[in-house]
Amino acid sequence: MNVFLDRWQFALTTIFHFFFVPMSIGLVFMIAIMETFYVVKKNDTYKHMAQFFGKLFLINFAVGVVTGIMQEFQFGMNWASYSRFVGDVFGAPLAIEALLAFFMESTFIGVWIFGWDKLPKKVHLTAIWLVSIGTILSAFWILSANSFMQEPVGYTMIHGHAEMSSFGALLTNPQLWVEFPHVLFGALATGACFIAGISAYYLIKQRSVDLFKRSLSISLVVGLLASVLVAAIGHEQGQHLVVSQPMKMAAAEAQWNTSGDPAAWNLIAGINETNHTNSFAIQIPDMLSFLSYGTFHGKVTGINELQAQEVKKYGPGNYIPPVTLTFWAFRIMVLAGTLMILLSLYALIRVYKKNLFAQSRVLRWLLWGIALPYIANTTGWIMTEIGRQPWVVTGLLKTSLGASVNVGIPSILITMIGFVVIYTVLAILAVFLVLRFIKIGPDN
Repeated sequence: MNVFLDRWQFALTTIFHFFFVPMSIGLVFMIAIMETFYVVKKNDTYKHMAQFFGKLFLINFAVGVVTGIMQEFQFGMNWASYSRFVGDVFGAPLAIEALLAFFMESTFIGVWIFGWDKLPKKVHLTAIWLVSIGTILSAFWILSANSFMQEPVGYTMIHGHAEMSSFGALLTNPQLWVEFPHVLFGALATGACFIAGISAYYLIKQRSVDLFKRSLSISLVVGLLASVLVAAIGHEQGQHLVVSQPMKMAAAEAQWNTSGDPAAWNLIAGINETNHTNSFAIQIPDMLSFLSYGTFHGKVTGINELQAQEVKKYGPGNYIPPVTLTFWAFRIMVLAGTLMILLSLYALIRVYKKNLFAQSRVLRWLLWGIALPYIANTTGWIMTEIGRQPWVVTGLLKTSLGASVNVGIPSILITMIGFVVIYTVLAILAVFLVLRFIKIGPDN
């Protein structure tokens, strides 16, 4: 029961925190582009644009910082055994993230906020680009730690816990170099979709039309490019996981038994986890082989065979993750990402034909499209983390052994309720402030 509650608490706080992280990375990147246009074109419209979306970024950034700090407390409270196990590996990248990237962000955010009309334009522009680089570096160092959990490298087991033996191996982890760009471009797509949706709202209301026509055009270009790159790199990541974490990918495809050659892809399936079978499946012939290997040939090892291999390697136990949740989280992520690509492409075509700004239907789609990257980001992380179960560090430490042993159920429940209350207040405050600044607009 303790581990169950620990996992729920960490899931709730992580998902809430991750609402703000990609948005911060994507928004500040877009703002840097806007200010670059201002400096190059000497057009004050882009200055007002950067200042307006900068206010929304600062709200998002502040809430992200608060929720991130709270999340770190859980490593010591609920997951002390896990922290002791990986602390000697995680120490370096997380320290660099805090001492270099986060301080870099915080310092140059201050310079950017208070430097308008006080610093030379190019110096001020440099400040916002350094903030953007800082957010990207933060993501890199955090994902280097997460990648170790997915695919442990550069460590030596000493006295029952992992110690880093090669910092270079940590930075060249193959998992990191498919995970980091996937998350980064997802973040850029998140910021672009948000700006596109807000711009569409103002165009529907016919407010500051010239400014938001420009911001919409910029966001659609970035959003389309980023969404396509997310899909392409996600495909590469999936092929890597077929080799490095075959159980995760078998669960994501509800592939219970080893396939024939070539393997059919389950588009949708009725999953029976009790009997290790699918009651029905709508399949696309040969497609799973292509998704797994980039060719229409090759078998895909099934869950049941992988379970037998895991038992032989690690001893008795259930090494099958929650298949239904992993399967559908993966498909919802892909669907949301596909809709982002199609919506951005269609809207850009309308911009090119000079008739988007008169079509409130498409503008309303863009407004609702703000939700798509949130759905894709959340379900993507659910698939990534749930699909790794029962491991908190793949092949080294089970989740059930990572929880704190001396923290009772009442303590977990009290802290969980506290987190829910605090995060609810933060969410209400963030939404209120964002809506307030949107109502005021860029002209005031």
